[in-house]
Amino acid sequence: MTMFLKSTLLALAFFAFASTAQADSIHTITGDTTGAAIFDRPVENLSGLSEIGTDVSFNQFTFTVSAAGAYSFLTTAAFDSLAFLYSPSFDPSSSLTNALIGNDDLLGTTTSGFVANLDAGTTYVLVITGFEGFEYGKHSTTIGGPGDVTISAVPEPETYALMALGLGVVGLARRRAQSLKTA
Repeated sequence: MTMFLKSTLLALAFFAFASTAQADSIHTITGDTTGAAIFDRPVENLSGLSEIGTDVSFNQFTFTVSAAGAYSFLTTAAFDSLAFLYSPSFDPSSSLTNALIGNDDLLGTTTSGFVANLDAGTTYVLVITGFEGFEYGKHSTTIGGPGDVTISAVPEPETYALMALGLGVVGLARRRAQSLKTA
């Protein structure tokens, strides 16, 4: 099947899926779980942790919506993907806490999604992950609903490490400057 035909079929499936949420606004989020942080993921129905979904890579996207209502989520990936929704926060060391909904294999193994009723101004976290530890790669999630979706920037761990290193260098420079003044 050509890539164009596959993309067209997925788009049609999404719009049929999104019509249940009466989508007025559509937002797309992309990412890549290759080399990303890992966690032990829940099972799709959130009844516990997966026995085979341990140490799986994930991406997380924190967002709010501008209007309450039903929102549809459709993730397509280059791997066997799962999508989970949390509110108001997500803690990878406690992946069942705050979990609202999850899905695996919506239209096939490389798609996942769901419809969820969201409240305006509430913080939500969308987590995209793989079925097993070797399932990772590029993904795209389309969100449709009655309001605008605002994604918050979530710094990567490397950003925190660079910030800490920079503060350390500034501190050393300041200390050295003070020691030169007193000498």
